Amino acid sequence: MEYNPKEIEKKWQTFWSENKSFEPLDDKQKDKKYILSMFPYPSGRIHMGHVRNYCLGDAFARYYRKAGFNVLHPIGWDSFGMPAENAAIKHKSHPKKWTYENIDYMREELRSLGLSFSEEREFATSDELYTKWEQEFIIKMYESGLLYRKSTTVNWCEPCHTVLANEQVEEGCCWRCGTPVEQKQMPGYYIEITKYAQELLDDLKLLEGSWPSQVLTMQENWIGRSEGLEFTLELSENSLFKLDKNFSSFDVFTTRPDTIYGMSYSALAPEHPIVKYIVDNKLLPEDKISAIKSMQKVSERDRATQDKEGVSLEIDVIHPLTGELIPVWVANFVLASYGGGAVMAVPAHDQRDFEFAKKYNLPIKQVILGKEGILENQTEAYTQEGELINSESFSSLKNNKAKKAIIYHFEQNSLGKKQVNFKLRDWGVSRQRYWGAPVPFVHCDDCGLVPEKIENLPISLPDDIEITGHGNPLDTHESWKKCTCPKCGKEATRETDTLDTFVQSSWYFLRYATDPKKWQTEGISKEDSDYWMNVDQYIGGIEHAILHLLYARFFTKVLNDLGYTQSREPFKQLLTQGMVLKDGAKMSKSKGNVVDPDLIMDKYGADTARLFILFAAPPTKELEWNDSAVDGAFKFIKKFVQRSAYVTKESAQNFKNIEHSSLSKDEKDARRKVYEALKRADDVFNKTYTFNTLIAGAMEALNALQAQDNELVWAEGYYILTNILEPIIPHTCWELSDKLFNRINFDTKIEVKEEVFELDSIIIAVTINGKKRCEIEVSPSATKDEVLNQAKQAATKWLEGKEIIKEIVVPNKLVNLVIKG
Repeated sequence: MEYNPKEIEKKWQTFWSENKSFEPLDDKQKDKKYILSMFPYPSGRIHMGHVRNYCLGDAFARYYRKAGFNVLHPIGWDSFGMPAENAAIKHKSHPKKWTYENIDYMREELRSLGLSFSEEREFATSDELYTKWEQEFIIKMYESGLLYRKSTTVNWCEPCHTVLANEQVEEGCCWRCGTPVEQKQMPGYYIEITKYAQELLDDLKLLEGSWPSQVLTMQENWIGRSEGLEFTLELSENSLFKLDKNFSSFDVFTTRPDTIYGMSYSALAPEHPIVKYIVDNKLLPEDKISAIKSMQKVSERDRATQDKEGVSLEIDVIHPLTGELIPVWVANFVLASYGGGAVMAVPAHDQRDFEFAKKYNLPIKQVILGKEGILENQTEAYTQEGELINSESFSSLKNNKAKKAIIYHFEQNSLGKKQVNFKLRDWGVSRQRYWGAPVPFVHCDDCGLVPEKIENLPISLPDDIEITGHGNPLDTHESWKKCTCPKCGKEATRETDTLDTFVQSSWYFLRYATDPKKWQTEGISKEDSDYWMNVDQYIGGIEHAILHLLYARFFTKVLNDLGYTQSREPFKQLLTQGMVLKDGAKMSKSKGNVVDPDLIMDKYGADTARLFILFAAPPTKELEWNDSAVDGAFKFIKKFVQRSAYVTKESAQNFKNIEHSSLSKDEKDARRKVYEALKRADDVFNKTYTFNTLIAGAMEALNALQAQDNELVWAEGYYILTNILEPIIPHTCWELSDKLFNRINFDTKIEVKEEVFELDSIIIAVTINGKKRCEIEVSPSATKDEVLNQAKQAATKWLEGKEIIKEIVVPNKLVNLVIKG
């Protein structure tokens, strides 16, 4: 049989599609597996990262079908977003046309890989029907108080002309276009993810051992829980004369109440209301105001990497315990989004405060005594444990005990309270772009902000727009904006903001879990969701560890609270695949190192691409592209196909009647290798994910089969290897199975026969004084004395004239004889 990939791949792809081979069964009594790879953005062409991601998912799906599970393995398109608008500007096209043309092309590319996706459950997040149910969820969140509108300082990307979430700002730049992000005050819609901060943190424990520890740590750090003391700093009498009566005090939060007696200054964020009042009313010299405005233009994330900068506000606050006057500064290291945007600064025991104090010659007061004793001319902050000094009645307490004692003192005297804070901020979900799901609200002069009626959904985008790159075209589309208030019926204006695309990817897996026959009437079927969820195996890049995965966890909890699903965590197992590299760098057009999957499939076929991508490296590691290894994968498949000639019609029908005990040593060895590969397959799919070792085991087994001549052993081994390799090279294996075994559907799990692992003999090493001298072959049932006698006989020439003073037998492994001289 000659290997003709183009012919057999087209044949089986057509067969699978016509026979709906990969649609999940409507049988909720059957054990299920939900296998999902992160869905792609329809950029126009697939890349090798896509190939790796989807071939991994497909291998899982095919394996579990063979194991008898009801498998859901869907695909769709994360199709809203800025790139479509940017492409529309560049190509003078419409975002919708560009998007759906790309989907059509990429669908065929993925289909050519032989991926076993459910075709009936495919959708794009820009489909109006998807938008309808998403808008319903948004309205339900608003009605439950979870979604709100406010005006605040936001991350603004001018070229993209949109707001960005904190998570979408990378090193101070837009994650999409790379332009430096500005800080801008404007209204927007927010989802109160902070309400779920503690649960999102606690439930990470449920994912231990199932998610990569690196991802769990990244989410834990992003949520950023901290316990401490919140208290009020009152402005001094002289300072009150300078400010409006509404600014008589401000609250601060500290995780180190044990150091409160070392506070030598307080610092406010550049966006703090007091700072804003001082700047707006020009209560400082122009040079100071200019410096503060410069700080305000820098994003919070960028400030973290900048040198410490500050400006004295020329006001004081009163220390709540000592009554001392504490100067107030504005500092670039203080974040408006954390702890109220105000800190007590203790330079002796906080490195950040120390660097600032040194730069501006502010007092440094030691209040924790460590092993080094009193610190003269400190060169850095002391942040270790110790005993309090210079702290009035709390002096001599160990600092950990002092934390609790000082918080208790504040609470008993109504000075402050114990507080838990999180770094996590509420999720800004509104964007000033056209190609997104419209936020389903209207603005009424009489009623204010009003959600659209559920029966009027979806609020769809108008098609008759022109994308220029300047502003949001929905703002200037008067006929679309004009509407009636759902509450009072008077003229109103439709909201022109659209939703962040991460909203769409935060619930798509629940949409897949709903039977398509219900899509018109339900966004999420609870009955179906209760069966399919959670996703059993989720696959995608680690770059989504915070953005997508955190939002998806949050959305699942919210939709559970709203009654749409019983799940509170979306993904049971998570596999984060490594990048595909070439010449040591991530593939990109700018580097000129891109490998086109279409060209590889055209030259070698899909199965070669699949085999290489799964064999070249473990899935969690980076994969270096290797042209010769691709050629090697093709040659192995060709060899595997050609070896089918050794399977006769008679042996294909009778191999189940093998008498293992009557086989020769070579025949038994070959059979054992085959079943070792079968065992390894189960381990790989359920535990290790090391597909490279599975493929290596199959290659070893094929070589072992070639070393013997028993036709029945050949047929059985070839049958098993065809099943083992089907998740990896499916077209080839379906063709071989059909030709040789009259068996098209791979739906029966092959049981491991333990008899093949029973050895007639074992090889044991013989060592003299720990140095290997020879080997012996013994029966597995041989006694210790029998093993020793055979070992001594084999080692006669090394034992002549020597006295054995000790005999050590390690069962089934070695014999060590210790001799004198």
